[in-house]
This record gives sequence, structure tokens and C-alpha cells, in this order.
Amino acid sequence: MTDRQQPARPTSYDKKIALVLQGGGALGSYQAGVYEALALSQYLPDWVAGISIGAINAAIIAGNAPETRVPRLRNFWEETTAPTASWPPGLSGLLAGWQQKASALSSLMFGQPGFFAPHAVHAWFLPEKPTSYYNTTALKGTLERLVDFDRINTAKEMRFSVGAVNVRTGRFCYFDSEEIIIRPEHVMASGALPPGFPPIEIDGEHYWDGGLVSNTPLQYVLDYYPRRSRLTFQVDVFQGYGKLPRNLEEVSERENDIRYSSRTRVNTDAFQQRHEVRHAINELEKLLPESISRTEQAKRLHAFGCVTEMDIVQLIYRPFEPQGASKDFEFSRGAMTARWEQGRSDASTTLRIAPWLAAKPREVGVRVFDVMHDVLVEKNQATTKENSGVAAIDGAILAS
Repeated sequence: MTDRQQPARPTSYDKKIALVLQGGGALGSYQAGVYEALALSQYLPDWVAGISIGAINAAIIAGNAPETRVPRLRNFWEETTAPTASWPPGLSGLLAGWQQKASALSSLMFGQPGFFAPHAVHAWFLPEKPTSYYNTTALKGTLERLVDFDRINTAKEMRFSVGAVNVRTGRFCYFDSEEIIIRPEHVMASGALPPGFPPIEIDGEHYWDGGLVSNTPLQYVLDYYPRRSRLTFQVDVFQGYGKLPRNLEEVSERENDIRYSSRTRVNTDAFQQRHEVRHAINELEKLLPESISRTEQAKRLHAFGCVTEMDIVQLIYRPFEPQGASKDFEFSRGAMTARWEQGRSDASTTLRIAPWLAAKPREVGVRVFDVMHDVLVEKNQATTKENSGVAAIDGAILAS
């Protein structure tokens, strides 16, 4: 079944659709691939929210007409990544690790075109020294060229939200097209990760990357009041589960995966628990006698109830091999393309299976799906069973 042969969305399925994008630097091309698959489906989001690189991807999606969103995403990721050298077949595997490290080192030393660049050497000798290693002036120009901010602020078919942290107060906040006029600075603020990138000034306040507090906008989207029943595609680029590290390089990579994925899991688990309590309140209200349901206490309890139903679909970038601690700033063209294709493939598989269309128990308020995790588990079980069968046959031959 091709991308264009996804099963039709039933007319009875009336949930709103949200797309939430985690931060993760160069890993964000996985999110672009996911959106490419969604764009070919009948599950186009009406709300897109992001943190850090997710904010940039979200701005490109919300700030373009449907037919130009994927090409604009492709423009951004091709312009900010370097072409990968082609090696003879016999050397490609041996040099892959070296090439990853060289690409990450190049990004550290020279920045990425259209994104960020190191400060000039003389800047470090001025009385007012830089407060970051790089400047992001180029990113503003890229956003102004690839994103129609008038569309974000006036179009009604898609809402746009990005998270950032106020440097002075330490308070987390969201810039939401439903509430304010969005400018390039709001997107840049969401991706201003210190000490690499400078804080972004907006209306007299300075902001850093929202990932300092929460690397996913999931909670903001699902808890926003008034709530609506939603199908939310949650796209993460750090995996919670992983292999036991075998060396220090893998230890650093695994540490980052755990650090950034744990917040997503905490937010997802906390929301699921809260929403189940809301549904329990509704069930309890039906059992209260009228004399109690009219009391002030019952009315206060009623305010916490909710009848909305939430389906959360997790799409998580799970590379097949270790990529090193520098993977989030490894901007090689080859790595970008591979991540993009994996995102598209994972989303296409998830859309084809569409577990959210299965009947839901009335008392359940939140369902969480991770199709690719289930697919991988099934493959591993099949492989284990096959290997066990081979071992049994070998044993019988030896015994005879």
C-alpha cells in the first residue's frame, strides 16, 4: 500500500487533529518526513505546535499553503545541510562513523548556512562580549523567506504555537497565533538554546529555548481550555528505550536520549492520569443524588470534569544504529535524508494501521498508541522464534 492508498478517514471520526513537534536540532528532519506522510492523508492537523527545531518546522508548515508546505520544508533542510561525500562501496561502512564526527565538528566550527554562524573573532575582544557561541541572524532571514507570517496570523485553518522560557523570570510561556501576532522572533526564541544561541528579545523581555523546561508542547495543546476531543500526533526525536551502551560515546548518546525523552513521558503520563480523573468525576456525578449534586462542593467538583476523548499517537525517531552524542548537531545531507525517509515511513505505517479507529471503552478518556514500537516488538519476537527453531534443528542433527 503506497502513501496515497491510506485507508479513508470515516466521516463519523470528528476529532480535531494536532501535530506536536519536539526539539532536537538536526534530528528534526525526521519530523519533516512525518509531515510529508500526513500531508498525503486525511488527517491534516488544524493545530501545530513546536519547541526548538520543532518550532521551525511548525512555522514552515503553518506559514505556507498546503501544496507548498513539504517543498518549503525540503528547502530548509537542504539549504542547512551539507552534501555528503560518496565513498566506494567497500569503504562506506568503515568511514561512516568518521564522516558523522567530521560533519558534527564542521557544524561546531563553522555553523550551518541559513541557520547559525560563530561570532567573529574580534567580537570576543570587545568590552561587551557575546553571551553565546553563535549568532542566529541568518535564521531570521531564512524564516522570512520560507514562512508567510501573514498567513500564520490570519489563516483560520491552522493554529500555531511555540514555547520559550523567559530568561529573567525563568517562566515558561507559549506564543500562540490565537492570542498574539506571531513574528520571526517568536520562532527564534523557541530555538535559542544557550550557550550556543543568544537569547531573543521580544517586547523588552529576553527568551531562551523552551526545551530548558519542557521539550514537548503536548501538555499545552491537550490542556488548553476549552478542550476539544483530539487526535494528536506527537513526534519525538529522542527515544526512551535503548540498548545498553558499550563505550563512552554511546553513554553520552544514551544520556541525551533519556534526558530529553523522559520529560515527554512524564507529560504524557501526567496528562493521561489527570484526564482519567476528569472522566471519573463525570461518572461519579451520574451516581449522586439530587440533594448532593446541587451543593456548592458538587458544583466545584463538576468544574474539574471533562467529557473530551483524547488519542495520542507517538512517532519516535529510533535510529537503527548508535549515532553518537553529537547526532543533534550532525547536519550532513546523508543523515538528514535518512531521518526524513524514516519519519515518512514510520508515519505511513502508522496511518495505514490507524489504531485510533478501533472502538474505545466509554470510561476511557485517553488512549496512547506507539505503532512502530509494536511493529519492532513483533519483528524481534519473530526473529527470536526463527532463531530458536534453527537452534532446535541444529541440536537434533548434532544429537543424531
